Amino acid sequence: MVELVRVLAVFVLLCASAAFGMFVRPRLPEHHRTREATEFMQISIGLLVTFAAIVLGLLTASVKQGYDKAAHDRQEYALQLTLLDQCLGDAGPDAAAIRADIAAYTAAVIASTWPSEPPPSGVRYPDVAGMPRTGAAPALNRLINAVGVAMSRLPQGDAAQGDAAHARIAALCRDRYKDVMHARLDVIEDARAALLEPFYQILVFWLMIIFACFGLVAPRTGLSITIIVLCAVSLSSVMFVINDLSQPYGGLFGVPSTSMRTALAAMLGADR
Repeated sequence: MVELVRVLAVFVLLCASAAFGMFVRPRLPEHHRTREATEFMQISIGLLVTFAAIVLGLLTASVKQGYDKAAHDRQEYALQLTLLDQCLGDAGPDAAAIRADIAAYTAAVIASTWPSEPPPSGVRYPDVAGMPRTGAAPALNRLINAVGVAMSRLPQGDAAQGDAAHARIAALCRDRYKDVMHARLDVIEDARAALLEPFYQILVFWLMIIFACFGLVAPRTGLSITIIVLCAVSLSSVMFVINDLSQPYGGLFGVPSTSMRTALAAMLGADR
């Protein structure tokens, strides 16, 4: 909703700037409407368009890179959760309760991050009502920390008694848990990434100047007005994509829940 409001504001500002230029043009003194003045204005418009294109490219590349990183980190997070569950499965019955907590944690993450999608089934998980969509929710923090504490209490085994393999599995699981926590922090940081507001505001300001210049040089005909409106619509749609990509877990291009749901399905489908 916020993205749509911002894009609509950009569209209105661009059209208003062009309308202002059309309003001012006939009121300019004659020497400001000569051929030389018009050609100079066209050169100036070309310079502004070049700068605007550079800023637009930088802004688009920045938000696209942030979105791609968020999608990659989410997949890595799901993979690490799956590997941790598999490792605990190898640890035997002593880790059954920990695996249940990991499944509950994964289900809660899915339900809280993608509230508009069907909630996970086949597993009990904490109530996600009131949880933030992104970031470190206190309830989820407690659950994943409890998993770490429980893993530290796994039987170490005794090499002298032939339990060396069990001890290695327990150590591997603790390493897997560390990988999960690192991946979790990456996902949390990705969600905090914000749109580069200074670039965005400068770009909108330059586009307003360009459209005002369009209004100064364009003839007051229906075709000119239609072209200006279509240009405003096109640029506004680009701004919508930029705004939407800057929010990895919301909007039209939000990171899907597929990887997390696949991880949860693997946990619930594994032999326990």
